[in-house]
Amino acid sequence: MDRKIYGFRKFVRDWMLVISMMTGCGVYLIYHSITSPALHSAGPALESVCRIIQPLCLFAMLFLSFCKIEPKQIKLEKWHGWLLLIQGGIFAAIVLSIRFAAGNDGNFAEWVISNRTVVEAFMLCIICPTATASAVVTGKLGGDMAGVITYTILINLLVSILVPLLIPMIYPASGLTFTGAFIKILAKVFPLLIMPCITAWAVRYLLPKLHRRLVSHEDTAFHIWAFSLSLAILMSTRAIVRSDCGVRVIAGIALASAASCVFQFAFGKKTGARYGSGITAGQALGQKNTVFGIWMGYTFMDPVVSIAGGMYSLWHNVFNTWQLRRHEERKRVQ
Repeated sequence: MDRKIYGFRKFVRDWMLVISMMTGCGVYLIYHSITSPALHSAGPALESVCRIIQPLCLFAMLFLSFCKIEPKQIKLEKWHGWLLLIQGGIFAAIVLSIRFAAGNDGNFAEWVISNRTVVEAFMLCIICPTATASAVVTGKLGGDMAGVITYTILINLLVSILVPLLIPMIYPASGLTFTGAFIKILAKVFPLLIMPCITAWAVRYLLPKLHRRLVSHEDTAFHIWAFSLSLAILMSTRAIVRSDCGVRVIAGIALASAASCVFQFAFGKKTGARYGSGITAGQALGQKNTVFGIWMGYTFMDPVVSIAGGMYSLWHNVFNTWQLRRHEERKRVQ
């Protein structure tokens, strides 16, 4: 019996991310298929609960990650600059291309205009900042948690500047100034990025016993992430099901998000490998805060584009599952 229990636990641990994604998708599809008016009338309340729980999970994950890192470990690396350049540069280039295409003729301009939703989906996946959970996965893979957290802070600051600065070029918004958009993004970033850092380091120096207990539970952040992932996939499935865009557009968005995922993981790993940080840089560039990306799509762009965040969540978590399984198999061999 003990062997069976151990085998079951091992199976759940190895496939935790896939199980979480299937759970999130399955729960929403079951909910959607139920015709009970009483249940569907509770939809707005259930959505509100999900939107409250999800940020709390993200806060808890990053708080536990910061607990494992000393302030002196947060430092700039050369690969940080290259990754910031590629994310910011590609985002700016796509925005300028869309702006150019809107007022010009020619094959390139026609292609951009006719495929604008797909192009913007790729752009959203590129500029979407690093996931707060990336530190958890990076640590599991043997990477540098401090390095990926430092990049998470840097890319969020860059996004806070570039998005309100450039998006109005293709989505003019009356009454929304650069300052207003900057504050709007910062209000999203600060509670989920800066506050966990401040809280974790306060606990480290003011409550050392509590800090030791928190650090001793290594897999807690991973389990919280698995639960949070279920909620993220649930909300992404909801966005896709409720979308009124055609199959062709959704397929295009899926391909664009997959292409951006492959590109960013590959570029991050290759760039980081030059400085001995292949795993860390790969996760920093490839693993995205898709919840924040979906919010950016809804807030600053065509809401249909936000589906790309949900699609990307699927791709990067499938890749993470494969990476984690391969890493565990290598550890067993050793």
